[in-house]
Amino acid sequence: MKKKTIKVNKKEAAERVKKIWPILKKTYPDAKIALNFRDPLELLIATILSAQCTDARVNIVTKELFKKYKSPKDWAKTDLSQIEADIKSTGFFHNKAKNIKGACSKIDEQYNGKVPDTMEQLLTLPGVGRKTANCVLGDAFGIPGITCDTHVIRLSRRLGLSDNSDPVKLEFDLAEIVPKKNWTLFSHLVIFHGRNICKARKPNCRDCPIAKHCPSANNPDLW
Repeated sequence: MKKKTIKVNKKEAAERVKKIWPILKKTYPDAKIALNFRDPLELLIATILSAQCTDARVNIVTKELFKKYKSPKDWAKTDLSQIEADIKSTGFFHNKAKNIKGACSKIDEQYNGKVPDTMEQLLTLPGVGRKTANCVLGDAFGIPGITCDTHVIRLSRRLGLSDNSDPVKLEFDLAEIVPKKNWTLFSHLVIFHGRNICKARKPNCRDCPIAKHCPSANNPDLW
């Protein structure tokens, strides 16, 4: 049986965002990115490694990785096979190594060794899509960005904020109803809520602080 869907009304969605925003901020005062990093390059690498891998595993790997590779040039001059060996435990290491080496080579050659701080330039780097770019912009540069991971996609649909599951289309939908200054933190708050309460298989609607504002609450047909 096909699951029911919520008819999205942008005006109502914007109002819903206003109502859940203060509640989520109070519930998750320490909401932030789970990846460990010290600069834009480390976050870029960590985000690429996080694809199909847990943040906890990435943090274990990067703890030693970032001692070995300190600049884009370090990555660019290293043999691909060595990078693959160093990141193997994060999975899909062939593609990840290729993208990391390619991105760092371009950063070294075309951006004077500095990770670019615009969406347009970040998207020119191998392996970097809008999700990764928004992550780097928001958390490394303080430039508002909406990171549409699986939690943000799932909760946006349950909350009736968008009916799009495509991350790019969802990003643009959310950009219309979430104040720009809140984009980065909103992403983190939703991700924290998805991990703690509104889980994929069995959301804990009983203990959800925003359940009264959620059109899907206590309705399994909409999960």
